[in-house]
Amino acid sequence: MPFIVFEGLDGSGKSSLMTALEKELVSHTTRVMRTREPGGTPLGDEIRNMILRTEGAAPTPRTELLLYEASRAQHVDLVIRPALQKNQWVLCDRFTASSVAFQASGRKISEEWVERLNEFATDGVNPDLTVLLDLSVEESRRRRNYRESFAGNKEDRIESEADSFHERVRNSFLRQAEQNRQKWLVLDAGKTPDQLLQQLLTHLRGLRWLSL
Repeated sequence: MPFIVFEGLDGSGKSSLMTALEKELVSHTTRVMRTREPGGTPLGDEIRNMILRTEGAAPTPRTELLLYEASRAQHVDLVIRPALQKNQWVLCDRFTASSVAFQASGRKISEEWVERLNEFATDGVNPDLTVLLDLSVEESRRRRNYRESFAGNKEDRIESEADSFHERVRNSFLRQAEQNRQKWLVLDAGKTPDQLLQQLLTHLRGLRWLSL
């Protein structure tokens, strides 16, 4: 079954699109596992808190990368691979492309080392499709500010980084998509949720993964 990853800047609408696709699949009796990174397992959720918390000492860039990869290894072994072996669709909010974008480009760690650690953590499990919801840094910040003002969601340590950091992250996502067009789908996150869902469903039908 397909393993689909959703990537993009914070506020791009990954969760909304995942929810919409999950509902569409479930309505047609398709078995779906929805998960996220960092996290996805009890240990992964503990690591997520260590990475994203704003209080206490922040991890150094190399430590941050290793924490993400530790969470990912646990996630692959206990959640993603077992679900795929049970012929379930797997929808994941962030995966290896985020490490390349945030840690290699954002933190300026060697991309070669990030790729090596990604390979070790995933142990051969790779997405069949990565959906990038592309959003400008300015619009991402506006949506995050709105979320904080009206929903009370405080920014985590990564979200609160400078615009220049998020600009490098966005550019990395776009570069990764350009380098692997066959396995990436880039969507304009400025579109309405329904437009995004319909574009995604059309693409999945084109791949012959769906007959919906």
